[in-house]
Amino acid sequence: VQLQASGGGSVQAGGSLRLSCSASGNIYSLNDMGWYRQGPGKQRELVALITSGGSTDYADSVKGRFTISRDNAKNTVYLQMNALKPEDTGVYYCNAEGWAATGRNFNSWGQGTLVTVSS
Repeated sequence: VQLQASGGGSVQAGGSLRLSCSASGNIYSLNDMGWYRQGPGKQRELVALITSGGSTDYADSVKGRFTISRDNAKNTVYLQMNALKPEDTGVYYCNAEGWAATGRNFNSWGQGTLVTVSS
């Protein structure tokens, strides 16, 4: 299963960006989907998570500013990022866990998309 992320870019503080990540391959079902980020000199951290049923969880630092959603028909997860801050700068990675049609469980990562927020 492959994940393809898009939507990163450069924006000024206070601006918005929307990330998308589509899963493709021999997918039977997708369970949790999420976004992680790695800032300069920092470890990768969870930004937001959404379950197959639509329950969501966010890092405290993005609550009220970011919204995660998914389109199950398109095997796609989105991250709407508003009121961006310079500390949101980093490489954003999507992640998905689920079951392939072969019966094997998978946990896949996208290639990462760079978000740069300038002050």
